[in-house]
Amino acid sequence: MNLLQIDVANTTVAEVADKVSLSFWEMALKGGWIMIPILLLSVLSVYIFIERFIAIKKAAKQDDSFMNNIKNYITEGKIDLALTLCKSNHTPVARMIEKGIQRLGRPLNDVNAAIENVGNLEVSKLEKGLAMLATAAGAAPMIGFLGTVIGMIQAFFDMANAGNNIDITLLSNGIYTAMVTTVAGLIVGILAYLAYNLLTTRVQKVVYVLEANTMEFMDLLNEPAK
Repeated sequence: MNLLQIDVANTTVAEVADKVSLSFWEMALKGGWIMIPILLLSVLSVYIFIERFIAIKKAAKQDDSFMNNIKNYITEGKIDLALTLCKSNHTPVARMIEKGIQRLGRPLNDVNAAIENVGNLEVSKLEKGLAMLATAAGAAPMIGFLGTVIGMIQAFFDMANAGNNIDITLLSNGIYTAMVTTVAGLIVGILAYLAYNLLTTRVQKVVYVLEANTMEFMDLLNEPAK
């Protein structure tokens, strides 16, 4: 084979490669209507992740001097200043301590119960939307597998109607639907699952901070009895 023939062959291969290239958008369209719910789940997952990540990060912020100031105010009998400090700090810890200060004078078990109730409400607020994110992590792959079944049914239907004139191109639509929806569903499901676990871990860290501050506050109330 001479150099001219090699150049022609390489040009032909390049032209064929250009013709068979498939963009991401074109591949998504070949997934059919089943891609719509997968797309909606992906958008929902991204929204929940960003919104919850910001909310949890904000809740996790802690002023190192907050509890020291609360301790000083309560020791000095400046309850009003302690309440004002709590109201000025828009954090779960501050709202818990505020409820505890409002219950001062009652039995310590009642104070602790009031703080824990507020803490449970704060944790529930932080976990808002996580159940939906977990649902998306499980539903997206299942919808993708549903697209696989639909695509294979379509491929067999086309093959049955083709009779003896079976061509691979005749089966391409069904196979595209089967493969594309499976890949899309798995991608969305995996990312949603990772996002869910990341947010859950961050919530657990906030819970640890709430528990630590609750113990510190209750120890402060127990000091006079020692």
